[in-house]
Amino acid sequence: MPVCLTKGQKVSLTKGNPGLKKVVVGLGWDVNQFDTGGAFDLDAAAFLLTDSGRVSRQEDFVFYGNLKHPSGSVEHMGDNLTGEGEGDDEQIKISLDQVPENISKVAFTVTIYEAETRRQNFGQVSNAFIRIYNEENGEELLRYDLGEDFSIETAAVFGELYKNNGEWKFNAIGSGYQGGLAALCANYGVEVG
Repeated sequence: MPVCLTKGQKVSLTKGNPGLKKVVVGLGWDVNQFDTGGAFDLDAAAFLLTDSGRVSRQEDFVFYGNLKHPSGSVEHMGDNLTGEGEGDDEQIKISLDQVPENISKVAFTVTIYEAETRRQNFGQVSNAFIRIYNEENGEELLRYDLGEDFSIETAAVFGELYKNNGEWKFNAIGSGYQGGLAALCANYGVEVG
């Protein structure tokens, strides 16, 4: 039975799961039935951050345009263009034992592609969640349902994995941003072309 988190709650992943090495972060959502004149394309991404809360290099941003971190520790499993269907819409695999030493946390975000052009925002998205499961046995370890507290935001930080005293922990964040992917990139120190 997975741990169901609330906003701001933190839980250890490795304390109750010694030897845990490979996890999959699944992100999912449904689009409300509003007619915005265009399909929704939500994109999951991972930012590998140092103690400063920023990336140390551009390759520390793993998304549909950079599917695998050079260390092999974080791999995006590909872009889902519609979000249709049950379960995870996008997945990111993490090899905890391969995360570089200088990386202290991995933030998981979701943005709406071309949100301003399409006049879309997270107020039109429902049932958003992030879950983490053990890749080796499929056991779901935790789940965080974001709830419906978004309106005009076009990007959201769902949660983050972080190292603390040799343990991997997860923090359920659920914070929204305006400005889409560019705002998140600026926040985490990624240069946008």
